[in-house]
Amino acid sequence: MDNFPFARRTQWSQQANALNLSLEELKKQQISIIDLTVSNPTECGFSYPDHLLGQLEKKENLQYQPEACGLVHARQAVAKHYDFPWQQVVLTASTSEAYSFLMRLLVNPGEKVLIPRPSYPLFQFLLEINDVDFDYYPLVFDGLRWSLDLQTLKGLIDNKTKAIILVNPNNPTGSYINRAELNVLNQICQEHQMSIISDEVFLEYAFEQDDRISCMGNQSVLTFSLGGLSKSMALPQMKCAWILASGPQKVLTEALSRLEIIADTYLSVNTPVQNALGDWLKEAKVIQGQIKSRVEDNLQWLRKRLHLHSSSILALQGGWYVTLRIPAIKSEEQWALEFLKEDHLLVYPGYFFDFDKEAYMIISLLPEKGIFQEGLTRLIKRLSRYN
Repeated sequence: MDNFPFARRTQWSQQANALNLSLEELKKQQISIIDLTVSNPTECGFSYPDHLLGQLEKKENLQYQPEACGLVHARQAVAKHYDFPWQQVVLTASTSEAYSFLMRLLVNPGEKVLIPRPSYPLFQFLLEINDVDFDYYPLVFDGLRWSLDLQTLKGLIDNKTKAIILVNPNNPTGSYINRAELNVLNQICQEHQMSIISDEVFLEYAFEQDDRISCMGNQSVLTFSLGGLSKSMALPQMKCAWILASGPQKVLTEALSRLEIIADTYLSVNTPVQNALGDWLKEAKVIQGQIKSRVEDNLQWLRKRLHLHSSSILALQGGWYVTLRIPAIKSEEQWALEFLKEDHLLVYPGYFFDFDKEAYMIISLLPEKGIFQEGLTRLIKRLSRYN
């Protein structure tokens, strides 16, 4: 059975990288590590309203009502949260599942979508599992802000290109798209009969009001905006996400009809969470307020203390992460290993997110104040040796 014929789509490298190997070795030695990569808000000391779990005790949870796109009152709760038509809301168990639904809807095997670079590395796996090819279009930083490289994006389009994926705001750059960029994307998609998929899970975590926009309600082309409890309520374990569909009426109606059949095939969203959704989303601003305060305080603290001429904080508009540019006197992997082995500090190297230049480190802004400050103090101290 050594050569068992598993599906080619799962032939990924399973070899652990050097950073993970070193981390495991330190854990075996029971050495305490400051983790500045943490993305799980439930591990970061936020306070959740006491009554949230009480919503799971409703008697209605013992009744099963299979609704392909989700229970109507749950869809209405999401629609109310965003001021969006509930009939255009489709519930899924996660944004990953939402992507899978949309790939089945829009893309035949061997056709492709365009995905941003840098961004989080999940897309490769999601697309390959669904037999979808992809090309990267670049985000570029001009020293002040990030923007889409629209000219390069246009050059990647051929007759097999079916959709453009946005991450808005992008993870980890924290950059939103603006109206001018969306106008160009709409023109491109109209010309080539393509769709827009906008991952907006971090949408509500903006640092300031500026020219950022959402793709929700985009009427120019078939558009799908994604969100979920994982970020909106900091409840990744509750497994509920949503697709907000918009676009020209005729194609939108057909898309929703087909999505309903896809969703009916899975019926994946559990009843207790759907029944709790309306009450939970009423508390969203309470939880989001805590997270916004934490990430803004941590970012402000970092800005006041990172005064090395060889290192800088790249501009960001929102989200939970910050990107640091550090001296390219060694590789990102070497830097990350040095932080880990010498300072017992875990940070993400930029290449994890497909940065095409060196050297960048990605830092989570979620950790509690003391943990964050101790970790960054260690990082800054090491960087100062090379200043």
